[in-house]
Amino acid sequence: MEPRPPLPPFTLETAMQKVRMAEDAWNSRDPDRVIQVYTEDTVWRNRAEFPVGRTEVHQFLTRKWARELDYRLIKEIWAFLDNKIAVRFAYEWHDDAGNWYRSYGNENWMFNDAGLMMQRHASINDLPIKEADRKFFWPLGRRPDEHPGLTALGL
Repeated sequence: MEPRPPLPPFTLETAMQKVRMAEDAWNSRDPDRVIQVYTEDTVWRNRAEFPVGRTEVHQFLTRKWARELDYRLIKEIWAFLDNKIAVRFAYEWHDDAGNWYRSYGNENWMFNDAGLMMQRHASINDLPIKEADRKFFWPLGRRPDEHPGLTALGL
């Protein structure tokens, strides 16, 4: 198992780094890239789905990004302790009919000693928005460093 620094126990600095790395990976919308930071037997709760293991997570992410188009995500640390990190997030996307949404949520993460995520528990709510109410406008991919985060955006 290849270590995925930063490793627990986390400090504020390393926990913030882990959160930004996760945001960057998810903004790639590349399931092959994203699953590399999870254990082979990772356990998830995401809305009403409960994927277990990298294969099921890969399938879940493939379905997700086929449905959630022009996906842009911002994550922000909420709390951390030892090998656990709690984050809040928001992402904007539209469906194939052009309806826009902002999805808000919280995640609780638990890591092994090699820095791989063993558990991910996510609670998410979708808010229909008008295209004019969007706040995430960077080109698809990594959010630029100068783009405001959730707190600065009032989210």
